[in-house]
Amino acid sequence: MLNQQTIDKLSTMKLIGMAEAFAEQLSQPDLDRLSFEERFGLIVDRQWTWKENNRMERYLKNARMKLNACVEDIDYKTPRGIDQSVILSLISCDWIKRHQNVIVTGPTGVGKTFLACALTNKACREGYRAFYIRSPQFSYQMALAKGDGSYRKIISKLAKAHVLVIDDLGLAPLTDTERKDLLEVVEERHGHASTIVTSQLPVDHWHEQIGDPTIADAILDRLIHNAHKITLKGGSLRKKYGGLT
Repeated sequence: MLNQQTIDKLSTMKLIGMAEAFAEQLSQPDLDRLSFEERFGLIVDRQWTWKENNRMERYLKNARMKLNACVEDIDYKTPRGIDQSVILSLISCDWIKRHQNVIVTGPTGVGKTFLACALTNKACREGYRAFYIRSPQFSYQMALAKGDGSYRKIISKLAKAHVLVIDDLGLAPLTDTERKDLLEVVEERHGHASTIVTSQLPVDHWHEQIGDPTIADAILDRLIHNAHKITLKGGSLRKKYGGLT
Protein backbone atom coordinates (compact mmCIF):
# COMPACT_ATOMS: atom_id res chain seq x y z
CA MET A 1 0.00 0.00 0.00
CA LEU A 2 2.78 2.40 0.94
CA ASN A 3 4.70 1.57 -2.23
CA GLN A 4 1.65 2.26 -4.42
CA GLN A 5 1.14 5.59 -2.68
CA THR A 6 4.75 6.46 -3.44
CA ILE A 7 4.24 5.57 -7.11
CA ASP A 8 1.04 7.62 -7.24
CA LYS A 9 2.77 10.63 -5.69
CA LEU A 10 5.65 10.41 -8.13
CA SER A 11 3.19 10.25 -11.02
CA THR A 12 1.22 13.21 -9.64
CA MET A 13 4.46 15.22 -9.50
CA LYS A 14 5.05 14.16 -13.14
CA LEU A 15 8.15 12.20 -12.17
CA ILE A 16 7.02 9.46 -14.52
CA GLY A 17 10.46 8.00 -15.11
CA MET A 18 11.06 7.63 -11.38
CA ALA A 19 7.62 6.08 -10.86
CA GLU A 20 8.24 3.50 -13.60
CA ALA A 21 11.73 2.67 -12.34
CA PHE A 22 10.54 2.28 -8.74
CA ALA A 23 7.69 -0.02 -9.83
CA GLU A 24 10.13 -2.14 -11.82
CA GLN A 25 12.51 -2.43 -8.89
CA LEU A 26 9.68 -3.70 -6.70
CA SER A 27 9.14 -6.54 -9.19
CA GLN A 28 12.83 -7.48 -9.33
CA PRO A 29 13.88 -9.04 -6.02
CA ASP A 30 17.45 -9.59 -7.21
CA LEU A 31 17.97 -5.80 -7.03
CA ASP A 32 18.11 -6.23 -3.23
CA ARG A 33 21.77 -7.01 -3.76
CA LEU A 34 22.31 -3.37 -4.69
CA SER A 35 22.83 -0.69 -2.08
CA PHE A 36 20.24 2.02 -1.50
CA GLU A 37 22.51 4.53 -3.24
CA GLU A 38 22.82 2.29 -6.31
CA ARG A 39 19.10 1.65 -6.54
CA PHE A 40 18.29 5.30 -6.08
CA GLY A 41 20.85 6.19 -8.73
CA LEU A 42 19.09 3.89 -11.20
CA ILE A 43 15.76 5.57 -10.42
CA VAL A 44 17.22 9.04 -10.96
CA ASP A 45 18.87 7.92 -14.22
CA ARG A 46 15.49 6.68 -15.47
CA GLN A 47 13.88 10.03 -14.70
CA TRP A 48 16.68 11.85 -16.51
CA THR A 49 16.27 9.61 -19.58
CA TRP A 50 12.50 9.99 -19.53
CA LYS A 51 12.80 13.76 -19.35
CA GLU A 52 15.33 13.94 -22.18
CA ASN A 53 13.26 11.64 -24.41
CA ASN A 54 10.14 13.66 -23.69
CA ARG A 55 11.94 16.88 -24.59
CA MET A 56 13.26 15.37 -27.82
CA GLU A 57 9.78 14.21 -28.84
CA ARG A 58 8.39 17.66 -28.08
CA TYR A 59 11.11 19.37 -30.12
CA LEU A 60 10.52 17.02 -33.06
CA LYS A 61 6.77 17.67 -32.93
CA ASN A 62 7.15 21.45 -32.64
CA ALA A 63 9.60 21.54 -35.57
CA ARG A 64 6.71 20.58 -37.90
CA MET A 65 9.02 19.06 -40.47
CA LYS A 66 7.60 18.07 -43.83
CA LEU A 67 9.42 14.73 -43.83
CA ASN A 68 10.27 12.26 -41.11
CA ALA A 69 13.89 12.09 -42.25
CA CYS A 70 16.94 10.88 -40.32
CA VAL A 71 20.63 11.39 -41.03
CA GLU A 72 21.07 7.63 -40.71
CA ASP A 73 18.96 7.23 -43.87
CA ILE A 74 20.89 9.63 -46.10
CA ASP A 75 21.78 7.95 -49.39
CA TYR A 76 25.46 8.39 -50.23
CA LYS A 77 25.52 5.80 -53.01
CA THR A 78 23.31 7.56 -55.57
CA PRO A 79 25.56 10.05 -57.39
CA ARG A 80 24.10 13.49 -56.70
CA GLY A 81 26.97 15.60 -55.43
CA ILE A 82 26.85 14.72 -51.73
CA ASP A 83 30.23 14.85 -50.01
CA GLN A 84 29.95 12.36 -47.15
CA SER A 85 32.68 14.09 -45.16
CA VAL A 86 30.71 17.37 -45.27
CA ILE A 87 27.52 15.65 -44.12
CA LEU A 88 29.32 13.84 -41.30
CA SER A 89 30.69 17.19 -40.16
CA LEU A 90 27.19 18.67 -40.13
CA ILE A 91 25.81 15.67 -38.25
CA SER A 92 28.03 16.66 -35.32
CA CYS A 93 25.85 19.81 -35.00
CA ASP A 94 28.97 21.90 -34.40
CA TRP A 95 27.66 24.30 -37.06
CA ILE A 96 24.71 25.06 -34.80
CA LYS A 97 26.98 25.80 -31.85
CA ARG A 98 28.87 28.20 -34.12
CA HIS A 99 25.62 29.80 -35.40
CA GLN A 100 26.43 28.90 -38.98
CA ASN A 101 23.97 28.24 -41.81
CA VAL A 102 23.42 25.50 -44.36
CA ILE A 103 22.37 26.17 -47.95
CA VAL A 104 21.17 23.27 -50.11
CA THR A 105 20.53 23.91 -53.79
CA GLY A 106 19.68 21.71 -56.76
CA PRO A 107 16.89 20.78 -59.17
CA THR A 108 13.55 19.46 -58.00
CA GLY A 109 13.44 15.96 -56.57
CA VAL A 110 17.14 15.49 -55.77
CA GLY A 111 16.62 15.37 -52.00
CA LYS A 112 17.01 18.95 -50.75
CA THR A 113 14.05 18.79 -48.38
CA PHE A 114 15.01 15.33 -47.15
CA LEU A 115 18.53 16.48 -46.33
CA ALA A 116 17.27 19.64 -44.60
CA CYS A 117 14.76 17.65 -42.52
CA ALA A 118 17.35 14.99 -41.67
CA LEU A 119 19.77 17.61 -40.33
CA THR A 120 16.93 19.25 -38.43
CA ASN A 121 15.88 15.92 -36.96
CA LYS A 122 19.43 15.41 -35.69
CA ALA A 123 19.44 18.90 -34.21
CA CYS A 124 16.25 18.15 -32.26
CA ARG A 125 17.72 14.88 -31.00
CA GLU A 126 20.74 16.84 -29.76
CA GLY A 127 18.51 19.21 -27.77
CA TYR A 128 18.10 22.12 -30.20
CA ARG A 129 14.74 23.76 -30.92
CA ALA A 130 13.86 23.89 -34.61
CA PHE A 131 11.11 25.04 -36.94
CA TYR A 132 10.43 24.14 -40.57
CA ILE A 133 8.47 26.27 -43.01
CA ARG A 134 8.16 26.40 -46.78
CA SER A 135 8.93 29.75 -48.35
CA PRO A 136 5.39 30.33 -49.75
CA GLN A 137 3.91 29.49 -46.33
CA PHE A 138 6.41 31.82 -44.69
CA SER A 139 5.14 34.72 -46.81
CA TYR A 140 1.52 33.77 -46.09
CA GLN A 141 2.09 33.55 -42.33
CA MET A 142 3.85 36.91 -42.29
CA ALA A 143 0.96 38.58 -44.10
CA LEU A 144 -1.56 36.90 -41.79
CA ALA A 145 0.36 38.00 -38.70
CA LYS A 146 0.32 41.61 -39.81
CA GLY A 147 -3.43 41.39 -40.21
CA ASP A 148 -4.16 39.94 -36.77
CA GLY A 149 -1.51 41.87 -34.84
CA SER A 150 0.77 38.91 -34.09
CA TYR A 151 3.65 39.97 -36.35
CA ARG A 152 6.14 40.65 -33.55
CA LYS A 153 5.12 37.42 -31.86
CA ILE A 154 5.88 35.28 -34.91
CA ILE A 155 9.14 37.15 -35.54
CA SER A 156 10.14 36.38 -31.95
CA LYS A 157 9.16 32.72 -32.38
CA LEU A 158 11.26 32.35 -35.51
CA ALA A 159 14.17 34.20 -33.93
CA LYS A 160 14.25 31.87 -30.91
CA ALA A 161 14.50 28.63 -32.89
CA HIS A 162 18.05 27.32 -32.79
CA VAL A 163 17.52 26.01 -36.34
CA LEU A 164 15.08 27.54 -38.82
CA VAL A 165 14.44 25.75 -42.12
CA ILE A 166 13.18 27.86 -45.03
CA ASP A 167 12.36 25.37 -47.77
CA ASP A 168 12.08 26.21 -51.49
CA LEU A 169 13.26 29.81 -51.33
CA GLY A 170 12.92 31.71 -54.60
CA LEU A 171 10.17 29.71 -56.31
CA ALA A 172 8.94 33.10 -57.53
CA PRO A 173 10.42 36.61 -57.38
CA LEU A 174 9.85 38.18 -53.97
CA THR A 175 7.54 41.13 -53.56
CA ASP A 176 8.72 44.18 -51.64
CA THR A 177 6.82 43.04 -48.54
CA GLU A 178 8.16 39.49 -48.76
CA ARG A 179 11.80 40.51 -49.03
CA LYS A 180 11.45 42.94 -46.12
CA ASP A 181 9.87 40.20 -43.98
CA LEU A 182 12.68 37.81 -44.89
CA LEU A 183 15.29 40.41 -43.99
CA GLU A 184 13.57 41.03 -40.66
CA VAL A 185 13.76 37.35 -39.71
CA VAL A 186 17.30 36.87 -41.01
CA GLU A 187 18.46 39.98 -39.16
CA GLU A 188 16.87 38.84 -35.90
CA ARG A 189 18.65 35.48 -36.15
CA HIS A 190 22.03 36.66 -37.43
CA GLY A 191 24.90 35.81 -35.12
CA HIS A 192 22.98 33.74 -32.58
CA ALA A 193 21.02 31.07 -34.51
CA SER A 194 21.37 28.83 -37.56
CA THR A 195 19.27 28.73 -40.72
CA ILE A 196 18.89 26.03 -43.35
CA VAL A 197 17.74 27.29 -46.75
CA THR A 198 16.87 25.08 -49.72
CA SER A 199 16.32 26.36 -53.22
CA GLN A 200 16.10 25.17 -56.79
CA LEU A 201 18.05 28.25 -57.79
CA PRO A 202 21.85 28.43 -57.60
CA VAL A 203 23.00 30.94 -54.98
CA ASP A 204 24.31 33.34 -57.62
CA HIS A 205 20.71 33.76 -58.88
CA TRP A 206 19.25 34.65 -55.48
CA HIS A 207 20.14 38.32 -55.72
CA GLU A 208 18.00 38.77 -58.83
CA GLN A 209 15.12 36.72 -57.38
CA ILE A 210 15.04 38.71 -54.14
CA GLY A 211 14.78 41.90 -56.14
CA ASP A 212 15.78 45.10 -54.36
CA PRO A 213 19.61 45.27 -54.54
CA THR A 214 20.08 46.82 -51.10
CA ILE A 215 17.81 44.35 -49.32
CA ALA A 216 19.20 41.45 -51.35
CA ASP A 217 22.74 42.38 -50.31
CA ALA A 218 21.71 42.50 -46.65
CA ILE A 219 19.91 39.13 -46.78
CA LEU A 220 22.66 37.33 -48.66
CA ASP A 221 25.39 38.78 -46.44
CA ARG A 222 23.68 37.33 -43.36
CA LEU A 223 22.86 33.97 -44.92
CA ILE A 224 25.83 33.11 -47.12
CA HIS A 225 29.08 34.36 -45.62
CA ASN A 226 29.14 31.72 -42.85
CA ALA A 227 27.18 28.99 -44.64
CA HIS A 228 27.99 25.41 -45.56
CA LYS A 229 26.92 25.10 -49.20
CA ILE A 230 25.67 21.81 -50.63
CA THR A 231 24.87 21.62 -54.34
CA LEU A 232 22.88 18.53 -55.31
CA LYS A 233 22.60 17.34 -58.88
CA GLY A 234 21.20 14.52 -60.96
CA GLY A 235 17.71 13.30 -61.76
CA SER A 236 14.71 13.19 -59.49
CA LEU A 237 14.65 10.59 -56.72
CA ARG A 238 10.92 10.93 -56.08
CA LYS A 239 10.06 7.75 -58.02
CA LYS A 240 12.80 5.74 -56.28
CA TYR A 241 11.79 6.85 -52.78
CA GLY A 242 8.07 7.27 -53.22
CA GLY A 243 8.13 11.06 -53.19
CA LEU A 244 9.99 11.43 -49.89
CA THR A 245 12.78 13.60 -51.25
